[in-house]
Amino acid sequence: MPALVRMYIRHVLIGYAIAAVFVAALLLLNVGNLWHLVSTSPVGWIAAAMLFFANGIVFSGVQFAIAVMQMAEPEGKRGGGTRAPLATSRPAIATSAASDRTRQGRAAR
Repeated sequence: MPALVRMYIRHVLIGYAIAAVFVAALLLLNVGNLWHLVSTSPVGWIAAAMLFFANGIVFSGVQFAIAVMQMAEPEGKRGGGTRAPLATSRPAIATSAASDRTRQGRAAR
């Protein structure tokens, strides 16, 4: 199996484990009276399963995104030039649209 697929599966499983802990904490702490709603309804297990599945998708996606972003090369090892400003003795010429219209108006007179 390719290393990237192995890494993806590993981080999806980690994400679903985090989702299981999160949903268990939601139910045990009775946030928004969620435990009562799930435990007293005959189809409450479907709501809990949907909550676990949806949070698993989110947490596994975030977990994999973090893992991919951590694969980047460190920023300190960049090659290339320095960011020191280049000093010149010539002034920079800047024009604006207003000054161009003024010049055109004077030339038309």
